Amino acid sequence: MYMGNIMVEKQTYLLNNGIEIPVLGLGTWLSKGDDAYLATLRALKAGYRHIDTAQAYDNEIEIGRAIKDSKIPRNEIFITSKIAAEIKDYKMAKKSIDESLSRLGLDYIDLMIIHSPQPWAEFGQNPYRYQKENLEVYKALEEYYQAGKLKAIGVSNFSIEDIQNILEHCHIKPMVNQICVFISNIPYDNIEFCHAKDIAVEAYSPLSHRGVFSNPELIALAKKYNRSVAQISLRFLLDMNLIVIPKARSEEHICDNMGLDFTLDEKDFAYIKTISTVRSGWDGGDE
Repeated sequence: MYMGNIMVEKQTYLLNNGIEIPVLGLGTWLSKGDDAYLATLRALKAGYRHIDTAQAYDNEIEIGRAIKDSKIPRNEIFITSKIAAEIKDYKMAKKSIDESLSRLGLDYIDLMIIHSPQPWAEFGQNPYRYQKENLEVYKALEEYYQAGKLKAIGVSNFSIEDIQNILEHCHIKPMVNQICVFISNIPYDNIEFCHAKDIAVEAYSPLSHRGVFSNPELIALAKKYNRSVAQISLRFLLDMNLIVIPKARSEEHICDNMGLDFTLDEKDFAYIKTISTVRSGWDGGDE
């Protein structure tokens, strides 16, 4: 559940291990070098306290430098990273976690997750689900969690079948499943399953790689509420009890994504669920 009636950048979701995660995070996919460094600094300056990265993003060094340069106390910032989808071996998973800690320059990572149940080249194409291999990677996460080097652990892009495999064999329940969720692309079964198992759901690409911005129905709702289309879209997902991590680099978009201190009425919330025409197509800008 969300904690408190406060500005969205200060709102948190209580994970099943008692750790609080900010409900709004900064996505950093495809932000590299100075772009990643400056976006992270801008977000932290604006009030964000949740930064999402991954080994595959090749920006952990820059994000770690921005965290240090922000001068914000470490315990006030929530950092997520992800074990690369291609790593399906226990020893390699442990090595990769150590490398992420080193690149970020941190003593611990707040949340570490398996980026995908399958290597990206096979994602959605190969019926083989790497269940045995994912258990090996998850074992490494559990060990680092127990050692205090990871404060929370979880998965990403996992189907119900993939999560069930983990739940049947794990010692520590996953705290998070990070999946692609945006208006017109809402995997209700997966979300409901996770919530029933007390696993938080994070929505990545919540603005459909900018696809929501051209949807006429959302444009009309934005005018009605005197808000941006991004704000309508993110507010809707927050009202679904999801954590959102929109990608943004410019100060304008970073700040716009924070303007979520409003309520959608029940009819509009229900109406948004019926929208089925949001395209997904990234044009190189902020999400």
